Amino acid sequence: MKDIKIKSALLSVFSKEGLEPIAKKLNELGVQLLSTGGTYQYLADLDIPVQKVEDLTSYPSILDGRVKTLHPKVFGGILARREPGHQGQLENYDIPEIDLVIVDLYPFEQTVRDTKNEDEIIEKIDIGGISLIRAAAKNFQDVVVVPSQNEYQYLQQLLEKRHGVTSLEERKYLALKSFEVSSQYDTAIQSYFSGAQPQSQFVMNYTGEKQLRYGENPHQEGYFYGPLEDVFEQLNGKELSYNNLVDVDAAVQLMAEFKDDKPTFAVLKHTNACGVAQADSVLSAWQKALAGDPVSAFGGILISNTPIDKATAEEISNLFYEVLIAPDFDLEALKILKKKKKRILLRIKDFYRPAKLFKCLLNGVLVQDTDLKKETAQDLETVTEVAPNEKQIGDLLFANICAKHLKSNTIALVKNRQLIAMGCGQTSRVDALKQAIVKARAFGFDIEGAVMASDAFFPFPDCVEIADEAGVKAVIQPGGSIKDQDSIDYCNAHGMAMVLTGVRHFKH
Repeated sequence: MKDIKIKSALLSVFSKEGLEPIAKKLNELGVQLLSTGGTYQYLADLDIPVQKVEDLTSYPSILDGRVKTLHPKVFGGILARREPGHQGQLENYDIPEIDLVIVDLYPFEQTVRDTKNEDEIIEKIDIGGISLIRAAAKNFQDVVVVPSQNEYQYLQQLLEKRHGVTSLEERKYLALKSFEVSSQYDTAIQSYFSGAQPQSQFVMNYTGEKQLRYGENPHQEGYFYGPLEDVFEQLNGKELSYNNLVDVDAAVQLMAEFKDDKPTFAVLKHTNACGVAQADSVLSAWQKALAGDPVSAFGGILISNTPIDKATAEEISNLFYEVLIAPDFDLEALKILKKKKKRILLRIKDFYRPAKLFKCLLNGVLVQDTDLKKETAQDLETVTEVAPNEKQIGDLLFANICAKHLKSNTIALVKNRQLIAMGCGQTSRVDALKQAIVKARAFGFDIEGAVMASDAFFPFPDCVEIADEAGVKAVIQPGGSIKDQDSIDYCNAHGMAMVLTGVRHFKH
């Protein structure tokens, strides 16, 4: 397989976010940079040596920027095969080779969402950028193409770990990503001209319909309507099923609560989290999440708010799982995880949370606001003589999020930012608590010093009494029962802390 070292690069991007470290690394590697307009100015302001495309082509940017890169000296350098016939023509016409093309297209779909002004929308149809992507992708045998910001991290890893040398397999992978970008971009434009909504909105038209293998069970047909590619990119595995998508959604909704926190890992089964943990590394978070219920984790959905590294991938690969979701994967991690051909790997682009939720029932549809409320320490009302300490407050808030994403009636037991057990989907809160205690002990957890969260109030003091006897020291609940004081009195009599949130998080 042919390895190629990047010696020259053309950068033409709309959004500059994330470009700086790549440009600096390219310069460090001695790569000659070529750029246009705003991208050129951005690089020049960073004191990174860069040549103007206009200086290469001897033509300025014309027609209000509509024509900048559309020139044989640009496209010849991209499309030329690295073989004598093409090399001779490059020399005859003084055309330099271009080994790397980095593009970020005009935001057409965002513009359609933001304005009804047709002139503005039409101007955001990228011509030069999409042409650069397609040309570079066509010549993947000799050229590296980065078609969007989504692939910046992949390129950064190639530059850091392989010093700008790329394999044919890596270039072909980026070509695939390029034609996906091109296809989606053209579909969005076609949808606009046909009068449809942009593809990134929820619409039931032929561009967004996906027939699934079947529905919840094999005798039921199943379909998905919407642009899944806006939420994640599938890197490996079999086709997503109806049940996979339901579980993936539950995982994404849960992890959205932690997307900006320290490394957090969750394991879900049938939309319920059976393991959730935070730690200083993704590997430690994975180990703690798995320990929460290693039995239920078999065949589960795994999700991380942090990229998966090699060490974590090695441990995960020992478990049978259905889907693994993460913001990114190290190259070594991908190689390990892709050995399991049917395991689904999703690189999440957006922890998407819809503003409204829909449910079909009877002869109509229920609609409600999504439960986006996330309590903070300032929202907690201490109602007992003993107040929770700082560490307990962190665990209580963590437990409250876990309970919010479990089926009611639910109880979550947490210790050191680790879900050590949960009881969910029970017809009584006492049953949910007893289930959690049994599970915690079955997996070897010491409940002494743990905290407890309930998704709704305690109508009687029986739950706090059972929790106290098990070793729970602090409780979080919404409150609102006419008998709240009974539970508070029990806590006061036994040295327990209790805080109220005033917000119920039922999940039926």
